[in-house]
Parts: sequence; C-alpha cells; structure tokens
Amino acid sequence: MSIILIEGLKMNPALVGTLMGLPRLTDALTDPIMGYLSDRTHSRWGRRRPYIFFGALFSGILFALLWQLPEGQSENFYFWFFLIGSILFYLAYTAFATPWVALGYELTPDYHERTRVMGTANFMGQSVWLALPWFYAFMQNDRFFSDPVEGARSLAILIGVFVVVAGIVPAIFCRERMIDIARAKDSGQSGEKGMSGLPEHIKDFFKGFLSAIKCLPFVKLCIATFLVFNGFMLVSAFSSFVLIYYVSEGDNDKASVLIGWFGTATTISTFCVIALTTWLATRIGKRRTFFICIGVSLVGYALKWVCYSIEHPHLILFTAPLIAFGLGSLFTLMGSMVADVCDLDELETRHRREGMFGSIFWWVVKLGMALALALSGHVLNLTGFDVELGGGQSERTFFLMKLFDVAVPVLTSAIAMWAIFTFPISQAKAREIRRKLEKRRGGAGAK
Repeated sequence: MSIILIEGLKMNPALVGTLMGLPRLTDALTDPIMGYLSDRTHSRWGRRRPYIFFGALFSGILFALLWQLPEGQSENFYFWFFLIGSILFYLAYTAFATPWVALGYELTPDYHERTRVMGTANFMGQSVWLALPWFYAFMQNDRFFSDPVEGARSLAILIGVFVVVAGIVPAIFCRERMIDIARAKDSGQSGEKGMSGLPEHIKDFFKGFLSAIKCLPFVKLCIATFLVFNGFMLVSAFSSFVLIYYVSEGDNDKASVLIGWFGTATTISTFCVIALTTWLATRIGKRRTFFICIGVSLVGYALKWVCYSIEHPHLILFTAPLIAFGLGSLFTLMGSMVADVCDLDELETRHRREGMFGSIFWWVVKLGMALALALSGHVLNLTGFDVELGGGQSERTFFLMKLFDVAVPVLTSAIAMWAIFTFPISQAKAREIRRKLEKRRGGAGAK
C-alpha cells in the first residue's frame, strides 16, 4: 500500500522509505520489552492471551485510521501524519505479535510436531497473500474510486475489520501449555531474590536479554533470517517498479494485473513449498531442508534477470515458484528451530523464555526491515529513477533497478546458508535435551 504514497500523493521515494523504516525501528525496539512482559505476566487468562486479544483489537482500529489521509495537504503533513499513526499502530501490533509468536513456540514439545505446527501457521498466514497482490489493482480501479488514495481509505477499513476478527481467535481458543511451569520457576526466583520492584525487573530484563543473545545457535538463526528476509525486503519495491515502468512501459493498468498474477503465483507456490518443507524436514532434518529450499530460491532470483521481458511480460511468472522456496520455507523452519532453542535455554538456565527469544528473533528481523525499508527509497534514487518520467527511464536506470532486484537477495541468501551450516541442534540433540528436561521436571513435563 505504500506505493500509494508515491503514486497517489507524489511523495519522494527516499522520504517514503524513511517513513516505512522509522516506525518499524520503533516496533523492533519495543519487542524485547513486550517479550519480557509476556513471560512474566501471570493473569487468570494466561501469560499470552490477554495481550493477543487487545493487541489485535487496537491493531485493526489503528490501521484503518492510518490510511484515512486527508486531501490537499503538503508532503510534510503526510509525512508526520503517517509517521505518528504508524508508530501507534506498531505499538499495538507488538502487543499482539510478540505473545502470539511465543505461544506458538510452546504449543508442542515434539521435534517434528513443531515443524508441522509452524508449517500450519505459515500456511494460514500465507493464505492472505492470495488477496494482497491485488490490492494495487483494487485501489487503482476507477470504477469504484475517484483515485488510488480513496481506494486506500476503503481498503484499510476492510483490512482493519479482518485483523480484529482473525486476530482475537488465538486469544479465545488456544491453550497455554507452559504457564504452570513458568509460574513455578518465576515464583522460585521471586522468593530467592525478592524481585518485586522496577529496578529488579529492569535488571532481570537485561540479564535475560543478554543470556539470549549469547546463545550461539539462536544467533545463527537470527543472522540467517535477517539475511534471507531483509535481502528480499530491501528490493521488494524494485520488482513492482520494474514491472510497472520497464516491462509494462509505464502502463499502470497492465502492470497492476501482472503484479497481481505474479503475487498470486508466488502465493500458490508458497502453499506447496510449506507442505513440501514440512514433509522434507521430518525426513532429512531442518538444516538440510533449509539448504535445499534456499538454494532453489537463489536460482529463481537469478532467473529474474532474463525473465524481465517487454516482449513476453508473463515470462516473469515462471520465476515465482522458485522464489517461493525462500520465504515459504524460512519461517516454517526458523520458528521450529527457535522452539528447539527455547528447550536448550531452559536446560541451561532453568527458565522458560519463549517471549524473550521470540521477541529478539523478530526484533532482529524488524531492525533489518527498518533498515531495508529506509534504504530502499535511497537505493531507488541511486538508480536515477524519476517517477515523473514514467516508462521513459534511462537504460542505465533500468539496468541498475534489475541488478539490485536480482543481486541483493542472491548474495544475502548465500551468506545465510553459510550461517546455518554449523547449527548444532539436530533431531538426536533435541530429543536428548527433551529427555533431560523431563527428568528434571520429574517426568511429567508440560502437558
């Protein structure tokens, strides 16, 4: 939807990039705090569910309000309106997302079941992307709206309602397995240290934070995810702009349909990739599956160079199934592997800190996303792109746009494969950790 800020309101791409990055930076900084609060909360409704419920409610409301941009204002006005609104939205989103992620890590103790749980969650999340690629075409439709800005206002309300309804589902229906064990451990710590005041909680927060980032297997997962996801995010707008201004020669209507079909092809392929990733990981392991999937996505990114064709615009659709192997497998495997790390952390520290690990994991992702989005507009300007020229950009500009779109994700994904090469928690290691935890808990574990 940020395309509307450039296309509809004619804002500078660099300014829009900054606008996209700063709120996510704020979001990233609040994640560890929310993770700590979620781990330490012991309400009658659980550690996670109250935050999930109210976070989803306010996220939907604030997102709908965010895009009710008034007409005829200055670029400076739109910048501050969107910046303040985005910061408030991401605060609400953090209150939802961080406990939601932590709840997913504790749903099952089984090594392979964790992959299936994450695969199911990823599958459901990806289903929304069937509609998402058509957002641009929806907002551009002059039969319904006078301009794309009006289309964005209506679309935001529909999205906000959906977010509220879907977001409160886990708060109502999911069960928290680890709540009794976490309460017992925290009660023991409180009794030993008398931790009740704010200074003690601040000290405990930083102790837990430092302990998590010193966990080498966890750090490797963060690095790999940072590289794969944010390598894609840095140039995510480039694909749309190349399709609009190069392949479609500035024809927005033609480009919107092509973007829609490319997104739909990617989403459908992602469903298949998630299922394949889940099946493959239970047979050859999570680490090997990661290498195969990311390797296939590298081929897809490289093929985009030759598939950006003015004469054959639909050729780009053939890269979609290959590219889908990247993000389609990433969060299925990484979420399952982080859950394994949480068990390792409990074995070594005697604490259950799914909230802290989940928040730091996404903190790293969002920090990189903030950097990627902030830089994307500047990188686009670096190519010499000028929105006023439409499809008349120079050959050098088109060359650089395609080069960044292909080279950046190829490079970052290759480095990510190197980072995961020595990840130490295999299936045998995970089951050994689980056996030791069961023995320490008296054999009952978390039900």
